[in-house]
Amino acid sequence: MRVATYNLRYDSMPDSIAVQESLWNLPDPLVPPEFLGMRGEQPWSARRLKIMQIIRDEDLEIIGFQEALLRQVNDLQELLDDGGFDGEFSPVFYRKYDDLVTRHTSFEPSKFPGVGSVRICTVCCFKVKGGLSADSRHDIMTILNTHLDDQSDDQRCLAASLLLTRARYEAVSKQGPVILLGDFNSTPTGSDSGAYNITTGASQPLPIDPTFADKYVVPSDKELSFHFQDLRAVTPRPFISGNYATFTGFVDPWNTSQYARIDFIFGGTNGYWSVTSYHVSTSLTDDGVLASDHRPVIVDLNF
Repeated sequence: MRVATYNLRYDSMPDSIAVQESLWNLPDPLVPPEFLGMRGEQPWSARRLKIMQIIRDEDLEIIGFQEALLRQVNDLQELLDDGGFDGEFSPVFYRKYDDLVTRHTSFEPSKFPGVGSVRICTVCCFKVKGGLSADSRHDIMTILNTHLDDQSDDQRCLAASLLLTRARYEAVSKQGPVILLGDFNSTPTGSDSGAYNITTGASQPLPIDPTFADKYVVPSDKELSFHFQDLRAVTPRPFISGNYATFTGFVDPWNTSQYARIDFIFGGTNGYWSVTSYHVSTSLTDDGVLASDHRPVIVDLNF
């Protein structure tokens, strides 16, 4: 199964251009563009077709988006008319199959002073009727898609602690694979690495709200030492491809000053999954348009 995470960059320059108008105005495919003629951030109406093309070219089956405003969700649903979605501002799109059943919930991992904005985590449970494995008990796969705060490291650490609590609950109650993905705004090393380290078990989680903890409590006889593994770290090295940085900013191609690895796909240490490839694609096309200031992260998973 091919799974991806992609921060779309929100629609910061809204206009009234409809999807159909963008389709009508696609350029002649035999005429070369002005190479790198476009610079900086472009409106969503100039980026959405490129997002759609990435999704289709990569043959994605499940993708978690971040920074998706309602117009962006609606546009992508129109362009990807063979898919569905769950969620609101961190939606999960998935390819429709007759044997794929889903349900979803969401919560806000951002109750902390100094937080830049309210964030959301969308939790989707996929049950494959034909089975993910020979053991039918493990047929439910849980996907958590989130976007952590860009201002407060303390908030990100609290959010990571909430995510671990919810993910451990899903691991114990579903007895199946748990995959966490999204834009963490947290690097693997350095001053902003707190959330990454909590997620991967390198640091202890913070104390969380008792009400939340009680809601997702794990029975004492089923206590599980649980954290996540960074899928880039556990993919066989010959099958890691593409780029390293997942955030570039809307800058010239030769300007790497903002480059960072802050978008991740993690697998729960309870198992039931293996990763066969890991790829960070590109958002840049020859005309200079960046589909987003982030790059899509794509993995192939077996269950």
